[in-house]
Amino acid sequence: MKIIDISNDLLTAEVFEGDPVPEHRWVKKISDESYYNLSEINACLHNGTHVDAPLHFLSGGEGVEGLDLEKFIGPCRVIEVSPGIITGQLVEDSFPRDCKRLLIKSKGKAYIHQTAAEIMSYLGYELVGTDGTTVESPESDGVTHRTLLNSDIAILEGLNLSEVSNGGYFLIAPPVKICGAEASFSRALLIADYIFWSKKD
Repeated sequence: MKIIDISNDLLTAEVFEGDPVPEHRWVKKISDESYYNLSEINACLHNGTHVDAPLHFLSGGEGVEGLDLEKFIGPCRVIEVSPGIITGQLVEDSFPRDCKRLLIKSKGKAYIHQTAAEIMSYLGYELVGTDGTTVESPESDGVTHRTLLNSDIAILEGLNLSEVSNGGYFLIAPPVKICGAEASFSRALLIADYIFWSKKD
């Protein structure tokens, strides 16, 4: 089984402008005074590779604990696009119609327009991921997030797709369970040569 780690390191990944920079601190280290190591982190839940829950942009929306985990596990497609705005017309003309989970590779420089999010909903996408810190332009007002989340499309941001080619994979990227949170970290993986198996009695 070939596993590709498409997660960015939490402590060194690009930080969205204005978000706190993550910090790692040792509370205890093995020494004469301690027989074990213990550490803590201080980080925004949108640092590194992470999932946005509806609560991030929708008042009264579901928190992380209410997300449908099936959306984060299953066959997916990776497509590479040019930097810039992904329009509804581009999705209509060039994006796959035979997948539920789509990961967008652009060196973090492509952003989804509201019209593209609407077409993605029409096509039945269940998850959209990006190698950028956000699915929409930082200058936007959150309309793309709201469109995706209102359509029950899961959002996976901050991916590392640098070593991934276009094509089909099996995605495993569930969020860490943090009840009441609007986002959560994810250790996102792609299986390049997956097989299905079943447990027999």
